[in-house]
Amino acid sequence: MALVQIDNVSRIYQTGEVQVKALQDVTLSIDEASFVSFVGPSGSGKTTMLNLIGCLDKPTQGKIVVDGAEVDGFDRRQSAAFRGDTLGFIFQAFNLFPVLTAYENVEYPLVMIKNESVSKRKEKVLNVLESVGMLDQKDKFPDQLSGGQKQRVAVARALVTQPKLVLADEPTANLDKKSAVNVIRLMRNMRDEFNTTFIFSTHDPGVMKEAEVIYTLEDGRLV
Repeated sequence: MALVQIDNVSRIYQTGEVQVKALQDVTLSIDEASFVSFVGPSGSGKTTMLNLIGCLDKPTQGKIVVDGAEVDGFDRRQSAAFRGDTLGFIFQAFNLFPVLTAYENVEYPLVMIKNESVSKRKEKVLNVLESVGMLDQKDKFPDQLSGGQKQRVAVARALVTQPKLVLADEPTANLDKKSAVNVIRLMRNMRDEFNTTFIFSTHDPGVMKEAEVIYTLEDGRLV
């Protein structure tokens, strides 16, 4: 069954008198429990596609259905609620809170969206931090961590809620080869155990190799 359905979607940005066609007439579907990669050169529309699926942006035209909901019609509050209930994000720029420790950054989505006991939250956070090899760094703040360590915290934060869909923008870009392999293995295990769908934007051949479906974008078009 399709978890994501995209029909004739375009996204055009207006900059002064210049139109930037980030996506043009894209139609595709992504099944539940899939491992999918969007690939293509920089500026091809990969990140735009993830932002549209994740309710961080809206299409200029077309329809986007995620988990049975027409997300292109959501208002700001509906988008936020849907993201909290259904999605996990791994951003290329990490987007960690600088005033929170690694532990607190990972715990944050559980505090915000899940009605769980403190002990249950702690168990989940510690387990996922251990899975990404960051348990010994849990009390450090982002400015005390390397780029690769920040990325692993960002991965842990995206996975801790066991979301139905994870959107990952270059999730291994800041990781060494061993860490990248471990992160991809963790994601695949999560897919197998919880039927989580993973959608990547990537240039990493290792991620492409693991993907079961690859969509190539060029100049905003699916090729």
